[in-house]
Amino acid sequence: METSEASHQIIADLLAARTGQHLTESRRWRVNSALAGIFRDHGISNVDQLVCMLAAPRTGPESPDLSQEVVEALLNNETYFFRDKPTFDQLPHEILPELANRRAAVKRLSIWSAGCSTGQEVYSLAMLFSEQKERWRGWTIELLGTDVSHRAISAARSGLYSQFEVQRGLGVTQMLRHFDEAAPGWQIRENTRQMVNFRQHNVLGPHPGRQPFDLVLCRNVLLYFDRPTRTAAFDRLASAVMPDGFLMLGAGETVVGQTERFLPAPGRASFFEPLQTVREARHLRAG
Repeated sequence: METSEASHQIIADLLAARTGQHLTESRRWRVNSALAGIFRDHGISNVDQLVCMLAAPRTGPESPDLSQEVVEALLNNETYFFRDKPTFDQLPHEILPELANRRAAVKRLSIWSAGCSTGQEVYSLAMLFSEQKERWRGWTIELLGTDVSHRAISAARSGLYSQFEVQRGLGVTQMLRHFDEAAPGWQIRENTRQMVNFRQHNVLGPHPGRQPFDLVLCRNVLLYFDRPTRTAAFDRLASAVMPDGFLMLGAGETVVGQTERFLPAPGRASFFEPLQTVREARHLRAG
């Protein structure tokens, strides 16, 4: 193995160890472009030099964590407001009303966006609830967004987006209703931002709630895991979803052939139910 190949493998192993994501051969082409900023900031020109720097001990507790910089640079933080709108529109029209019926006695809903990146998905949920104030009056709505990237979570907490970012998925009316123009871009309004919480978290760890969630969104996160890691992630997600709750995956993702912990929700693209719920429903229909 040539040195450059060995160096790329070290970088891939670092990413897998920190996040569970696997840098497949088909994704390795983007390593140099993803790390270009680190090359520039540290005055180096290739992955071999970077690996040598990673092997060197840190000069002190206050010195930058280069390995974390590398991991952050390699993560894919692609997202936008109301992403995959035809799929997302099932939430206000079908999923949330059904959950409201199931939780009518307690008037509480908890929703977790796992792998929320820079926060657009969680704020999209907040906008849905904000625009239906009368429908949800008297309810406690808990919205949590998590991501393995510290940098992404910091951006999400700030609620500050560029003109390009707010135009992706938002109409002019929504933009003006929920954002104020700020010098570097657009700032989400405080009443919307107060509806959400963000936390750094790895989906492979124990779920971050006090109890399971009514709805978990984990879109386009599991794509980057190998088969054993994906199975482990589904096991974690199964423990994070209430027995009568829902899991939402990305438009191109499925549980079929991937896990036995969930089954597709009938007639609802990208939504899945814990196996326990499906078995109970079948039992009731049979009875």
